[in-house]
Amino acid sequence: MMANLGTIHRMTAAAPPALPALLWDIFCKVIDNYGDLGVCWRLSRELAARGQRVRLWVDDARALRWMAPLGCPGVEVRAWTQPLALQGVAAGEVLVEAFGCELAPELIAIYADKQRAGVINIAWINLEYLSAEHYVERSHGLSSPVMSGPGAGLTKRFFYPGFTPRTGGLLREPDLLQRQADFDRTAWLRQQGIEWRPGEQLVSLFCYEPGALPQLLDQLASQAVPSRLLVTQGRASAALQSAIENKNRLQPLWNARGMLSISYRPLLDQIDFDHLLWSCDVNFVRGEDSLVRALWAGQPLVWQIYPQHDDAHLSKLEAFLDTIQAPASLRRFHRTWNGVNQGPLEPLALPAWGEAIQAARAQLLQQPDLVSQLLEFVDSVGA
Repeated sequence: MMANLGTIHRMTAAAPPALPALLWDIFCKVIDNYGDLGVCWRLSRELAARGQRVRLWVDDARALRWMAPLGCPGVEVRAWTQPLALQGVAAGEVLVEAFGCELAPELIAIYADKQRAGVINIAWINLEYLSAEHYVERSHGLSSPVMSGPGAGLTKRFFYPGFTPRTGGLLREPDLLQRQADFDRTAWLRQQGIEWRPGEQLVSLFCYEPGALPQLLDQLASQAVPSRLLVTQGRASAALQSAIENKNRLQPLWNARGMLSISYRPLLDQIDFDHLLWSCDVNFVRGEDSLVRALWAGQPLVWQIYPQHDDAHLSKLEAFLDTIQAPASLRRFHRTWNGVNQGPLEPLALPAWGEAIQAARAQLLQQPDLVSQLLEFVDSVGA
């Protein structure tokens, strides 16, 4: 039977806390695609599930209305305004600066004053972006004492998520495997109103605007088995609709056999987004949070990495492909999907890709999850 959101909260809340309850201030700045907020919400929710108290400060919390409509006990969402409203705010024990966002000096001063008063040793964590590059192992856990300014006397420590035992690991709930085992794919699809026929290949699409998207449509339309594309709302649905309009104008018979069906999905909360990934035979994902969730889904995946103006994202992509020991066909597909190569899109080879993802997932499951490691890390620095 499929677990609903309330059940998941109750199941996760049973996890024993790794250290006494602390008050965490987590700061998140929404850039453009809500991935930062998605990571910070999962982190906040999991900390609360393990007995911690969390104040999540975010400059634009609108996406939480659909991402986490029920909220979470133990997590208080606060507006990150300019200037920051600090009247009556007492410093917690842990200050988390997510993805290098710059904190208000007056807030840092409140924490520094608390430490100078000898109340407690403050843990100031800079939670970095996820990467498989080698520098992550070298940088994880490094400290940077603050010598001047409002934070003088504090020490900022860098915590890097990652794919190896010498990093901070990946976000993962303790009951994840049990929930996956209990998941009823057919029931969930029916609940979502998706007209899925047994034997139909399900493909999730959560992307930016990949140039190779028209080629993917051609592949799915020409396969021997029917496919249904489950398209997330936002940039992915806009990109797909544009691609289909162009194809209908230039190649009106491109899907003449009707082998490809399209289902546009509404905005999904984080729990149902996981269910979407668990339901599909191959997942096209983007950014950081959905990549991790696709890895835990254990199905073949294709990642569109967030593009950077200096092409630094390409090294990050190659490092990830090395980490999962991606077969050659999956590497070629990724390079074309991410615009590195301009040639034809590699044919889908789902059995081989699935074996690689399953092997990578099994290895990652042997490593402690990010929240467990973060709790131990905070405990070790004396908070």
